[in-house]
Order: sequence, then C-alpha cells, then structure tokens
Amino acid sequence: MTSPMYERIFAALRDQILNGHFAVGDRVPSEKELADEYKVSRITSKKALEMLSVDKLIVRKPGRGSFVADPGERTGAPADDSGSVPRRGAKSGNKPLIGLLITDFSESYGTGLVHGMEEASRKHDSYLIVRRTFGNPSYEEETIKGLLEMGVDGLIIMPAQGEFFNAEILKLVIGKFPFVLVDRHLKGISAGSICTDNAAGAKQGIEYLFELGHRHIGLLTPPPVDTTAVEERIEGFVQAHAEKGIAVDRELWLDDILSTLPSAFTDENRVKDILKIKEHLRKNPHITALFAMEYNIALLARDAARQLGLSVPGDLSIICFDCPAVNGQFSFTHLQQQQEEIGRIAFEHILMLRDEQRTPNRTTLEAILIEGESTAIARSTKLAKI
Repeated sequence: MTSPMYERIFAALRDQILNGHFAVGDRVPSEKELADEYKVSRITSKKALEMLSVDKLIVRKPGRGSFVADPGERTGAPADDSGSVPRRGAKSGNKPLIGLLITDFSESYGTGLVHGMEEASRKHDSYLIVRRTFGNPSYEEETIKGLLEMGVDGLIIMPAQGEFFNAEILKLVIGKFPFVLVDRHLKGISAGSICTDNAAGAKQGIEYLFELGHRHIGLLTPPPVDTTAVEERIEGFVQAHAEKGIAVDRELWLDDILSTLPSAFTDENRVKDILKIKEHLRKNPHITALFAMEYNIALLARDAARQLGLSVPGDLSIICFDCPAVNGQFSFTHLQQQQEEIGRIAFEHILMLRDEQRTPNRTTLEAILIEGESTAIARSTKLAKI
C-alpha cells in the first residue's frame, strides 16, 4: 500500500538531514513551503515536521522555523534498503490515536456507537479517546483544541445541537484535518458524515402505525434548532402522511420537549415535560398514537399516559427511535439504528482520511423497525373522558 504523503515528506527530509544535505543549525523548509512543493495541505506538511521533531532530527522554534538538531540528540535512522517508510506509530511508539467528541451516551443511544468504534480501533491496532460535550458548544470547542494539542490523528464528532457550528470545526475543514461527523451533518460544511437515514426511518414508523389503523398521531420532539437528525425525522413523518393522503395536523405536535437534551437533563425538567404531555393529551383526546423522537421521550410519554390512567398500548400506542434491549424491561416498538456499524464505519473512514484516501461525503444506514409492547391496533380510548 502506498505510504501517506506526510510519511513520504518525512522520509525525504530525514534522508536529506542524515545525508548532510542540511547541516546542523540549517533551517529546513516551512510547513507552507513543503505544502506548496508537494501540493498537499499544511496539516500534512505539519505532521511530517512533527515526526522529525519527535525523532529529534529538527528543533521547532515558534515564529522562526524548524532547524536541524545536534546529531548527538538524534534517534532517526535512514530508510532501509527496501525503501519502505516506517509508519508514525512504529517509529515513535505511538499507535494511531483517534478522538471522539460525543454529546452524551446512554443505554439507548451512544453506547453502541462507542462499542463499534472501539472494536474497529482494536482491529486496526489503534486507540480511541472519548470525551463528552453534553451538547455544550463551548465544551465542544475546548475539547477539539485539547485533543489536537494531544496530537490525535483524527476526530469523530457528534456535533452539539444548535443553529451554528463552532469555529473550531470550521478550522478543521480549512486545515483539511481528518474528521467525520456522526448522527448528523452540518449545513454548509464540507465534511463526511455517517448517520441513519432518519427520514426513511420515521416514514417507516408512521406507515406501521397507519397499518394498525391510527390516523391521529401526535409528535413529541425537542426543538429542531437546525439539528439535522430531528429535522429529517419530522420530514419522514410529514412524507408518510402525504403519501397516504392524510392531512398533517400540527396541533398534534409538541415540539418543546427539553429534558432529554444533554444540557437540560434534570429531574425538574422531566417533571415539567410529563406535565406538558399530559396537557397535550387532554387537549387532543382524539390522539391514538404518539411518535416520540427518541427513547427517553417515549418514557416520558408512557409516564404521562399512566398518570392519566391510560394503558399503553391499550389506549395509546407509542413508537420511538431506539430502545435498549434489557431483559424484563418494557420494550417499545422502535426504529433501531445500526449504531455499532455507524461507529465502525466512522473509525475506518478516519483512518482512510489520515492516509489521504477519499471517503464518501455522506453515508446513511437503514433503521430497522422492531416491534415491541407499546403498539396495538387503534381502538377507542379513554381520552375523551379525561
């Protein structure tokens, strides 16, 4: 396999230093000069110079440049007769190190992603560093900076929810640093993403409810706030109605569920959201089913139904995205995301980008409908009596 460009640049400079082309104290080409000469990004040329610095072949002086180090401090050696170039991990003792920024993870979503990435890291003799950002953009910026300072070879990012992406992500794009997004993509950003086909998944879930005879389906969601996964699920919800010729009644939507957001996950907010759902069901007694944007919202809906004296699924069907498989635990009918596969693909794409190989701009995986205990054929409910 062809060596990555940064290793070839490293090898060329190393041999020039060891063969005397550059003498002790001489300035070697800068990141920009190397990038122009080899027609690569500055992040690539920077990595080559960092490898030379690790082997003490050069000394990097901020604001001045890089200079050939004293021979007594060198650990580098010329390429062997085969012409092969040792990989970074083999030379410095550091195996590929990939950073993961994830808003949070739980038994229903996120843990599977991490498992998939960790298995891929083991398979490729690499390591994974995980840091949660709790959906806080400032934590996200701080973590990106910190992981870059640690010298990670690439980043996997589940972006914080919000209208704007942070400046550090834009810098990664401009610097052509290897990174991919998971779970969602960012508008206006040219970056690879691996996620579920959310629109198709939501459409599949609503079509399933239609087959059970439900026509008045409520929607429970956090504010979309330009979060692509949420927007796409709403799109699938609407599309399913349109194709069936059923009008979408937005009065049945409750789009201000906050307690499931990483930044607002408190008992107080959970109580408030249950009260919102109870009031929503009282105002709309013709609702026979609820489409919950995620598992934790489905739990809120079930608690609200119970407090109103309604049975699930006898009086009210509930469907959601994701549901942990725990023996003895109530199982919701849900759209199961292929989390481990998403994690595996994300990790492998990072390694490909690290080696300057092309990857798809967007990869989507199908959500799988899993029937559980929370849905049944539509029937008259107690809602009208509440």
